[in-house]
Amino acid sequence: MVLDTKLVGRRPGAMSELVREVGAPSDFGTDVMRVEEGQPLALDLRLESVVEGVLVTGSVRGTATGACVRCLDPVSQEVDGSFQELFVYAERHDHHREVGDEDADEELRIEDGLIDLEPVLRDTVVPALPFKPVCRPDCPGLCSECGIPLAEDPGHQHDLIDPRWAALSVLTETSPTPTEKRT
Repeated sequence: MVLDTKLVGRRPGAMSELVREVGAPSDFGTDVMRVEEGQPLALDLRLESVVEGVLVTGSVRGTATGACVRCLDPVSQEVDGSFQELFVYAERHDHHREVGDEDADEELRIEDGLIDLEPVLRDTVVPALPFKPVCRPDCPGLCSECGIPLAEDPGHQHDLIDPRWAALSVLTETSPTPTEKRT
């Protein structure tokens, strides 16, 4: 995910447009949802040379996979995000640090004429992933007692007796009914 700034040069106003497909890096997502390593990410980019460096505007598209947080079935979701970031030349970055610019440490830099897009793509894609993915909006999940998927058996239930009342259930099984006492 590295771009060469030779595509636009250092003359402000120069521009280049690119369409690329790259493989996703490792750990590209969260514990619940991620774009698996090596899966394709489609990039549509525009690089513009400016006085400070190179302005990169673009979009990224890919497919994230994970598990439904309710029933644990596999989930797949398209991810689409846009970004615009300025990558500054090393000498401009040094100048910003000399003059005490507080934001200098957070600047994205061009190193050896190369731009590394991975942190920008990570910052674009990961926050767009769902925090609690579901296979469908009305997913009923799993039975809390036995773990059976409730979508397979919507009427599924367990007759549970509160342990505090369990001793009384013996009385209903062995005691005679009111009509039996009269005879």
